[in-house]
Amino acid sequence: MAKKRPDELRITDPRALRALAHPARQRLITELFSGEVLTATEAASLVDLTPSATSYHLRALEKWGVVERDSSSDGRERPWRSTATTISILPEAHRAAGRDLSRSSLAKWFVGLDAGLDRLAESLETGDEVGMTSRGRLWVTDAELEVLKEQLHAVFRAHRGRTRREHPADARPWDVYALVLPAEK
Repeated sequence: MAKKRPDELRITDPRALRALAHPARQRLITELFSGEVLTATEAASLVDLTPSATSYHLRALEKWGVVERDSSSDGRERPWRSTATTISILPEAHRAAGRDLSRSSLAKWFVGLDAGLDRLAESLETGDEVGMTSRGRLWVTDAELEVLKEQLHAVFRAHRGRTRREHPADARPWDVYALVLPAEK
């Protein structure tokens, strides 16, 4: 039986920003942190790399404590899983990394956002089911912001747990981005 993963992995080391920024690693993080347990071969088909190259990226993520070997395997295959259910890069990692590396890392963290926006625009054209877009401004204290962030995490946790193999037949995958950004004053 697999051990219970902690709820959140908190990245505080600025050196991890560069390691996490590779597009293939971002996709691996997305898949594994959605609850998937994948072999390097299975993951390779998702990131369009060879199993050998994918293994390299999985081992790089392992060095930073992001992924680990799944202990529930029978030994013939060596699947990987996330070390927690969510991953957060804390502000101190960004501050220590400096503005340029932090900005570059943030841009790569959301590498799938552009593709998602294209899919959203296409679905609007074709009349397919679309996701949700919403924008607004809140005036909150630092303490209220912490509560808001916890509430957003709670929404994610409430809907997690279904994987590629476990979802109902009519379920579709949705990428969800929750951004709380400083506003112009």
